[in-house]
Amino acid sequence: MRLLIIEDHAPLREGLCQFLREAGFLVDSQSTGDEGLWAAEGGEYDVVLLDLMLPGLDGTTILRRLRAMENPVHILVISARDGLEDRLEMLDAGADDYLVKPFPLAEALARVRALLRRSYVKKNPMMRVDDLEIDPLRRTVNRGGRQVDLTALEYRLLEYLCYRAGEVVPRSDIWERVFEDGMGGSSNAVDVYIGYLRKKLNAGDFPDLIHTRRGQGYVLESPPP
Repeated sequence: MRLLIIEDHAPLREGLCQFLREAGFLVDSQSTGDEGLWAAEGGEYDVVLLDLMLPGLDGTTILRRLRAMENPVHILVISARDGLEDRLEMLDAGADDYLVKPFPLAEALARVRALLRRSYVKKNPMMRVDDLEIDPLRRTVNRGGRQVDLTALEYRLLEYLCYRAGEVVPRSDIWERVFEDGMGGSSNAVDVYIGYLRKKLNAGDFPDLIHTRRGQGYVLESPPP
């Protein structure tokens, strides 16, 4: 999952970036309103963490412009403004959540995860498909009661497919949401890592849960009866 942080206070911006990356997310950041809007318009992000007091364009303007363009990205406002009117104004303008500074980094992470579950209509933090279980809090994976050890990239890929379980996910979406910028290669790497995942998930003669839809993408779902 890819996040964008638009925050001009360097210690907070850098702290959020590090904390959220350690939690397994791909994170980009901008320190001015103009750069932030440009990034949000041009990137495929799942959640934007948006400060209100920014150099250049302010956060309120960014929020209103994104919604005017019908950009569906989830927006979590992070602001020192703690008045009820401020919170109501941003929520009415299209923000999905509002977090008052200062806040524990763990709370920001929890709110991001809640927004992602909302994206894919998942209320339970535990994710299950057939006999596969993913715990996003501990970042653990079990298949049929057996722990599956994954690399960070393999885990991101599986978690993304699980968020969209039952849906055919194009390779281009996976490349954009899961792989780091500057990795080199091409979106063919998606096929390679799908192969790695299948090998680990299917060890012990388990049936395949990741199915190829030729010319369309991949879908994570129970095997056919």
